[in-house]
Amino acid sequence: MPGGDRTPARRLTRRALLERWWLLPVAGTAGAFGYMGWYATRVTTGKRTAGTPDFRPATPQRVAALSDLNGEWAEQTFTYAGRPCTALRVPQDVPGALPDGGSFLIAYSRVCTHLGCNVNLVRDPEILAFAFNYRPPREEQHPQLGCRCHYSVFDPLRSGEAVFGKALLPLPRVQLERRGADLWATGIEPAPDFTG
Repeated sequence: MPGGDRTPARRLTRRALLERWWLLPVAGTAGAFGYMGWYATRVTTGKRTAGTPDFRPATPQRVAALSDLNGEWAEQTFTYAGRPCTALRVPQDVPGALPDGGSFLIAYSRVCTHLGCNVNLVRDPEILAFAFNYRPPREEQHPQLGCRCHYSVFDPLRSGEAVFGKALLPLPRVQLERRGADLWATGIEPAPDFTG
């Protein structure tokens, strides 16, 4: 034969294809389990800490009278810089919190960092266990911020860090300032890209 020795090309016949049909469901199943393993690892070990507050100045706005946030875990919702937010009186210092007497005032954006739903304060740990499938450790039996869309939970005493669910990033914090008898918002951390 001119041009050298050529081996005939192997043709994929219908019979050969039918003999190997089982490869498709096996490959699909292996891919699905691989993705689920990757995603489970991502949502359990990929959560980020809040770090030092990175407040960006925004137009100052009155949030509430300090007397409206009178008792421990008192809450005041408001909108600031176009985002729904919540201010809380908490029993311990949190980076970015404002000291007020023997307790502290902290405010967070209520926009979940997973896909942008609103989070709400969940006061009862049993509701967290039942509705969010999250039971806080014994030393963290305090109100948490929960997202009802995909059941992410954020801890207000850990700078709004995601402690459970699909969200990976902490809630942005709002800078607070006391002006006379009122609480004012004067800055906010940038909104993160959603972690979908």
